[in-house]
This record gives sequence, C-alpha cells and structure tokens, in this order.
Amino acid sequence: GPQRPPCPQSTQYGSCSLRKMGAMEALELLDQLVDESDPDVDFPNSYHAYQTAEGIRKAHPEKDWFHLVGLLHDLGKVLALFGEPQ
Repeated sequence: GPQRPPCPQSTQYGSCSLRKMGAMEALELLDQLVDESDPDVDFPNSYHAYQTAEGIRKAHPEKDWFHLVGLLHDLGKVLALFGEPQ
C-alpha cells in the first residue's frame, strides 16, 4: 500500500534528542502528571504501572516480556509534561 508520511511526533521526538532518561525516571515523571482520564485518583500514576505489571505477572508468570509491557504501557503520557496533549 501507499506509504504514510511520518507523524509530527515521530519527526519531533524520533531522534530522542529532546531528552534521554531511563524507564525508572520516566515512571517517576508520571507522578508529576494529573491524568485527564482519571483526575480524582489519590495514588501516584506510577502505582498504576506497577499494579498492571503485577497483575500480569500473577496471570502469566511465564511471560516476563508481558510483565515489562504492563509496567511501561503508560510511559508515553510523560510527553504531556513537554507540551503534548493527553
């Protein structure tokens, strides 16, 4: 099929030149964010990531890659701290 042009975010962030951080730093940054999809939650956003990973680990103990996906699944939300809409 026809090739799609790259999305503006890919052009802006694809080189990873804005900022580099480890996964744990990004998880900590999530805690600075008020999630528009769930603004009344009283616990940090990183808690949801750990909760998700732990739930997947219990359900699928043999799939370590899946545990990691559960932990990282919301990390893109940190872009809201850099001006992207949620």
